[in-house]
Amino acid sequence: MTLKGNIVDIQNKIIYKGEITIENGKIKSIEKKDCEENHYILPGFVDAHIHIESSMLVPSEFAKVAVKHGTVATVSDPHEIANVLGVKGVEFMIENGKQTPFKFNFGAPSCVPATTFESAGAVIDSDAIKTLMANPDIKYLAEMMNYPGVIYDDAEVLKKIEWAKHYNKPIDGHAPGLRGDDLSKYISAGISTDHECFTYEEGLEKLQKGMKVIVREGSAAKNFEALIGLLDEHYQNMMFCSDDKHPDDLLVGHINQLCARAVAKGNDVFKVLQAACVNPVKHYKLDVGLLQVGDTADSIVVEDLTHFKTLQTYINGELVYNNGESKIQHVNFENLNNFNTSKKAVEDFRVEASITKIRVIECLDGELVTNQIIGDANVVDNNLVSNIENDILKVTVVNRYQNEKPAMAFIKNFGLKEGAIASSVGHDSHNIIAVGVSDEAIFKAVNLLIENEGGICAVSNTEQKIVALPVAGIMSDKDAETTGKQYSELDKMAKKLGSKLHAPYMSLSFMALLVIPSLKLSDKGLFDGGKFEFTDLVVN
Repeated sequence: MTLKGNIVDIQNKIIYKGEITIENGKIKSIEKKDCEENHYILPGFVDAHIHIESSMLVPSEFAKVAVKHGTVATVSDPHEIANVLGVKGVEFMIENGKQTPFKFNFGAPSCVPATTFESAGAVIDSDAIKTLMANPDIKYLAEMMNYPGVIYDDAEVLKKIEWAKHYNKPIDGHAPGLRGDDLSKYISAGISTDHECFTYEEGLEKLQKGMKVIVREGSAAKNFEALIGLLDEHYQNMMFCSDDKHPDDLLVGHINQLCARAVAKGNDVFKVLQAACVNPVKHYKLDVGLLQVGDTADSIVVEDLTHFKTLQTYINGELVYNNGESKIQHVNFENLNNFNTSKKAVEDFRVEASITKIRVIECLDGELVTNQIIGDANVVDNNLVSNIENDILKVTVVNRYQNEKPAMAFIKNFGLKEGAIASSVGHDSHNIIAVGVSDEAIFKAVNLLIENEGGICAVSNTEQKIVALPVAGIMSDKDAETTGKQYSELDKMAKKLGSKLHAPYMSLSFMALLVIPSLKLSDKGLFDGGKFEFTDLVVN
């Protein structure tokens, strides 16, 4: 088989007309040769950090869509399913992904549970990390979110890191806002990347201290604008990722979108492609070709180097996408789950108090971080209830692994004027999280998820909608088009109920993410992420 067109040699920074000969899945030769074709041939894109589960698709269904955008491989942290099902969940992801030509590269989740301040469905300790690290299908130790554990020499955390070093596998970081001496100690432990930088200055410090910085543009969390200015000088140590990408967004684009935006900002195309195609392969030692003689033919044909519209995608020399048609086939699989709580009563969502001054989670659109503010709740029959007028709404996290009393708090900026929204996608432990205008609305939404053993939903005074997620309560068993359409309809309903957030369900899923400051809610209570301890809801 031969490919003809403008060949993009990223590493030598040249483009020339030529012909690529592929034999037995590998590039046999690359020759300069005149041809009529004006499209561009380049290595495939690699997402340098993603939780496949956040697409609400199993790996085989994710692959079907990703190849349409020129993605041939991902560096995938199965952290989400691991928090629900443990090692069994990681094995499900690997085996499902293996049934496609797509190159999934899974890591060993380092933080299951993410903290001791929440209830997860499983534990992956250092002994389990040892077993996973010995597995050739595990390519790296996934994001070490417990950066306080690294800084303060937690023995279990350090054992996990040592097993990664023992097997000579990279260690991913997750250290939002970490600077100075604490950052230096974190890096010295052997942690090599970070995708959580808030600012240009933070990214620059991490680069200067030897880290690889990953530019993240997901459905909710985004730092492209903050960090892209670093690319020109530091392109050899930067990568692109989506981290968390909802199905409707994935249908529109992937890493190709970041390339187009970076080029539109005036960045040199070779530097952009170095970050998008080359650096992840070299850093993680991936079995992914880079358009060199002898490499596996993991190549894409794009219309131009401005919009990066993909015309064809090849993996191991196999045509997996061609002009609008994905060639990756459906894979049959068993739905695994872990959902062991019974339905709740309206009274379970009461907050008995007579004082209205409360700590409020301030959700920031497009951010994982939140602010802690002091606000006013309403008191009705000695029950703190939502203050709709000031957009201070009641929020709950419900343990889905066993019967416990729901944890209650209040949140600002969800903007609902009616009903409630809820999700069993609640990072990191994937308990049920819901926000609503009344106890009754929250009660209806939570019980709808319990009845379906997982999903995302919206309820109003007159209707209810749900996207069922029967795979671990976080993934659909349907294809991307079906899931994406259902999700898009649900997103519209949340906005019809009043939410002004760009991605209300993605934002909701992060409101229980304790490892990101400042104020969050776990199934055990309100949590101060700055002090890393529980705090009181009511302010005396």
